[in-house]
Amino acid sequence: MTPDHDRARGPGGRTGLSDLLRGHRLAVGLTQAELAGRAGVGVRTVRDLERGRATRPQRTTVDLLADALGLSGDERREFVDTARPAAPRLPAAHDDPPVALPQPVPLVGRERDVAEVSGLLDAYPVVSLVGLAGVGKTALAVTVAHAVTAHHPAGVAGVLVGEGSDPADVLAASASMFGVHRLADLTCRIGDRRALLLVDAVDRAPDAVAEALRVLTVAVPTLRVLVTGRRPVGLAGELVRPVAPLDVPPAGAEPADRTDLDRWPAAALFAARFAQARREPPAPAELPALAALVRRLGGLPLAIELMAARGRILDVTELLDRYGDRVLDLTGVRPGWEPADASTGTVTLRDAVATSYHLLATADRAALRRLSAFRNRWSVELAEELLADGGRRWDAAPMLDRLRELGLLSVRGTGPFRFRLLDAVRDFAAEQADADGEADRIRMRHATVIAGLVRRTAPGLVGAQMSGAVHVLDEATSDITTALAYAAEHAPETALLLAASLPRWWRLRGRDVSGRRRLRRLLADPRTAGARPTLRAWAMLGAARLAAEHGAGAEELPAVRAALAVFAGAGDVTGELSARSVLCALLPGLGAHDEAREQAEAALASATRHHRVREMAVAQAHLTWHDVRDGRLAGARRRLATVDRLAAQCGDQHLRVLARADQAELTRLEGRYAEAVEQGRRVAAALAELGDPGRRRRTVGAVGLALAHAGRADEALATVAELWPSGVVPGRRRPPAVEMLDPPGPGGNARTEDALRGLIEGHVALHRGDRELAAEWFTAAAAAAEGVADRRDLVEALVGLAVSTADPAVLDRLDAARQVTGVGLLPQEEELLFSLSARRRR
Repeated sequence: MTPDHDRARGPGGRTGLSDLLRGHRLAVGLTQAELAGRAGVGVRTVRDLERGRATRPQRTTVDLLADALGLSGDERREFVDTARPAAPRLPAAHDDPPVALPQPVPLVGRERDVAEVSGLLDAYPVVSLVGLAGVGKTALAVTVAHAVTAHHPAGVAGVLVGEGSDPADVLAASASMFGVHRLADLTCRIGDRRALLLVDAVDRAPDAVAEALRVLTVAVPTLRVLVTGRRPVGLAGELVRPVAPLDVPPAGAEPADRTDLDRWPAAALFAARFAQARREPPAPAELPALAALVRRLGGLPLAIELMAARGRILDVTELLDRYGDRVLDLTGVRPGWEPADASTGTVTLRDAVATSYHLLATADRAALRRLSAFRNRWSVELAEELLADGGRRWDAAPMLDRLRELGLLSVRGTGPFRFRLLDAVRDFAAEQADADGEADRIRMRHATVIAGLVRRTAPGLVGAQMSGAVHVLDEATSDITTALAYAAEHAPETALLLAASLPRWWRLRGRDVSGRRRLRRLLADPRTAGARPTLRAWAMLGAARLAAEHGAGAEELPAVRAALAVFAGAGDVTGELSARSVLCALLPGLGAHDEAREQAEAALASATRHHRVREMAVAQAHLTWHDVRDGRLAGARRRLATVDRLAAQCGDQHLRVLARADQAELTRLEGRYAEAVEQGRRVAAALAELGDPGRRRRTVGAVGLALAHAGRADEALATVAELWPSGVVPGRRRPPAVEMLDPPGPGGNARTEDALRGLIEGHVALHRGDRELAAEWFTAAAAAAEGVADRRDLVEALVGLAVSTADPAVLDRLDAARQVTGVGLLPQEEELLFSLSARRRR
């Protein structure tokens, strides 16, 4: 089965054929190629015999080699007897069953595979383990064979197929491994008992193996056959079981420590092999690079071993930097492998993939080159769109099944996005596409397909389908990024179409800055000047939505007004309502509260007229905060109840949760702090589940503010530690800066969240009697609240600052802010200021 196994000494200490042939060849001073030429046989035949891969050469081959070596007398007889030994005696029925297998090597992460394949042998006469060269087929097969020995009382044996073997050679070798000479004797030997034959490397003589196994399975019905190769044998009743690469750490998951990383078999194997090349284990600082490296290697054991061997001179980070983008170039020496270059004895990953690639039919190769455009997982439907010619769709399932059978395609999970080319296969196929001059056409087709996916999915980002739509776009993240980058350079209108559909998703995933930058760049590209006006209007609206997330909404206000005019002129009700909604969010930050209210009322009237239930709810939500600004909290609560009812009517769970977040904030403003804390915590959990990190942080901050107002200082500071961990230090804490606090994580309005933190810290300090510290925090909160949409934060900060300092100038500033913003004081704020006035009079 393996070179080490086949090179063992024969009975009585005799030298095996491999050592005997090599010794005679070296004695006469011939190279392998010279001996092959002199004997008239292939050089691979000589190589296989010397490496122990051919176990029983044909008698003609033996005689030719003996003549070429000049052997005679006892030397020739020994050589012939060693190459073609006499048949052993027929074992008696009571003899122990033969186990002719090498010892298994320790496997990493294959426990499930071993159990599954062992079970398949109970149900199928022939099980074929197929996959790329280097994926670990032989090691898995040997381990399985040893694991099931007890279930095969007639014996377990293995045969390594030699290059150029014929059916008779395979049958003879199989029979001899069970201790008999002829097929008839094998039938008698096994009888009605179960036996297992492992046939390794069937690719060397696929037709011969197929014919021999047809004969064997008919003659010996109780014989089970486990086959390894790069493609199936093609027998009736054969079960094809692809061997997948090892599992790799998911992208974006930073390993906490070595134990966390070793949960992934590919990482564990790399670490084990790396330890053999370098005494020191990977340092903690190298673990992220290790995770990234094994992802890039695709979990392929051959690639992992070749890469780890370079650890003798390079650390993991250097390996990733040097080889991360060219894993196909990996070369090395691996025991038991057929060298790609006979002169150097090296094996290359590119040649390993090329062997399987060339087993495909021409049409399947072309399909594989196109599929290499996908960067991560994809669905059957996306594959069919990519592969469609002239707009005609076709059934890709048979082709995908062929790729799976050859181990080129990974199929994991149960969702639509469960197909993925192995990394090395994708890289190789992309190289072939580039060499054939197809790369640009394939990338353009890929960009068009992904743009279509995003356009179909984006409407679901609002309403009852939100979570499903977000999941689809999350799955396609790598492809979206790749398609955008290519289209922006080669087809900017396609890129604009794609980018204009993404702002809601970008906002949910905290990519507001980068997303806005992409949109602005595309809008400024002169090649998009002739795009449909409504398309450009949607892009401008998207940029404004994203700008509002990081406090830059004022910069986009002219563009939003222009977009509204375009939509109104085109009679696009959806666009008009969206533009008015964005204006409702931007205008308060500029102090234009009356215009913001007018836009909300106009949106409500239009949505009602066109029976747009969701847009009615959104408009009511905007109007709610105008009621709050005026101090009409009871009216605001009635509006929020309407928002909740309308959101339930249209099935928009996300909008319902947002309404309940507003209700929790309103409860806090009403001074019912304990109730606000309970409501806010429930809402924060729901927002985390829905995937809205920015709004969740705002809600958690509101909970912290309610706790601070209630005098629950430690709990309030715990929310600060959760949201801004870098700003939490023991003892007396000061604001990092008056003009801006520590920035929050991605996905939220930084200045709004900074104002929240300052308010929480200020009220905690005020509750503890530290007015000096409270004044510092309230000053920072007021500075952060300048220019944000919700100007109530500014009023709250100034009230706190006035109470902390008793400075008349702060009261003047508060009056000025109220006049500009129109924000009315709440009863509890008036009470605080009244107590301040009484304190000053004393």
